Amino acid sequence: MKTILVVDDEPKITQLVRDYLERAGYALRVANDGRAALSLAKTEKPDLIVLDLGLPHMDGLDFTREFRKTSNAPIIMLTARAEETDKLIGLELGADDYMTKPFSPKELVARVRVVLRRMEVSAATTPDLIRAADLTLDVPRLRVTAEGRGIEELTPTEFELLAALARQPGRVFTRAQLLDAIHGVAFESYERAIDAHIKNIRRKIEVKSSEPQYILTVYGVGYKFADR
Repeated sequence: MKTILVVDDEPKITQLVRDYLERAGYALRVANDGRAALSLAKTEKPDLIVLDLGLPHMDGLDFTREFRKTSNAPIIMLTARAEETDKLIGLELGADDYMTKPFSPKELVARVRVVLRRMEVSAATTPDLIRAADLTLDVPRLRVTAEGRGIEELTPTEFELLAALARQPGRVFTRAQLLDAIHGVAFESYERAIDAHIKNIRRKIEVKSSEPQYILTVYGVGYKFADR
């Protein structure tokens, strides 16, 4: 049974999310503030976190920043903040997806299933190793290595996005195609999220992220993995 940590300081929201996710077959842990959530995450090691951004003591962005130092477990953000910058900052810090309050609890369950299934399907249906340029992607372990240097761990979404590109070097992907590749179902998704994930991946795998050698921008279209 997969364990999900729900972090929100609104009791009605946590109860609603708990009811729907437990009914869907998940084990639930709940925290009401960022510091408590960080402590619980370290001991419980949840498979996925549903995280509100507006938290007391330590907000969701600070939580994500600290959590990503030690774990790449997927994070789905819940936020009442409509500003584009808040969402992009969360994604750039390593969140995998987001939903804006008020949200449909049924859609949240669907997104949780998609994120968790994406990890399982990737490991089951692709070769254990993907090699492109001097990078090696270890699919079962969600690890990337390069000849002669270490690579920071990628989140599951970042890894799957890199894998989608690396499987077909030289192919140009639109943002919509990449969204489809990492989500697997047709959610109404935010295409700018792809830019945030690509920025994160470049920071982790490129020698110099401002001069990328692996993931190249195709202006006016999208991205491709360098064919070399």
